[in-house]
Amino acid sequence: MITGLVTEFAKLVHATVVRVTTVLVVLGISLICAAMLLAVHTDDPQLAAKLGPLIDPGGWAGYITVAIQVTGAAGFVGYGVVLSWLFSREFADGTITGLFAIPVSRPTIAAAKLVVYLAWGLVTAAALLFTLIVLGLASGLGAIPADVVPSMARQFGLSVFTIVLATPAAWAATLGRSVLAGIGTTIAILVLSQVSVISGAGGWFPFAAPALWAINSDITVTPVQLTLVLPVVAVSVALTLSSWRHLQLDH
Repeated sequence: MITGLVTEFAKLVHATVVRVTTVLVVLGISLICAAMLLAVHTDDPQLAAKLGPLIDPGGWAGYITVAIQVTGAAGFVGYGVVLSWLFSREFADGTITGLFAIPVSRPTIAAAKLVVYLAWGLVTAAALLFTLIVLGLASGLGAIPADVVPSMARQFGLSVFTIVLATPAAWAATLGRSVLAGIGTTIAILVLSQVSVISGAGGWFPFAAPALWAINSDITVTPVQLTLVLPVVAVSVALTLSSWRHLQLDH
């Protein structure tokens, strides 16, 4: 397992797609939210309506609420892209045959990919929250109120939920042997999440429930609904490991 972790870590830190995605997730989301802060004082009623929480309740509370909304969608796509790349890289590079000749089993390699991905995801989640705070202070929001700290905790919690809920992309990329299969699955899940929220069933859709919980919306998300994330992630991981265990070169 150690060999697999070292190898997968080296692949991840030297990958351009991972570096770009890290920048987009951390700086991209933060800059979007900071830019919206600068647009709060506008005379355009249509733009003001779109800014929503930044105007009411405004301040740190509105800023973090917007960050949660952006993270729920953009973060999920970003994490799905990295997972898709991690699990399709060998197929795209034509190095998959070499995995059949090394002493490390294929399920172990797949598990190492997931562990490395999780570690990277947690780092980006922490970096995103830190960057949001720095840009919020730089934008003149002032001291962070005590009642906003729980919202910041939910922002980080949503990032963690998003990291683990992207795991179906790993299975899809393995089955499709393509990064596009994983990314397509990620986008499809995101669309279904939006549909579930619009229909009022978002609390029972594991991919949408964490965002509704984090934003503390009018739609109540119960602990039972949040725990539905666990079987979804467990099944996704199990299917991914099983696919790598039964991987064949001919199809």
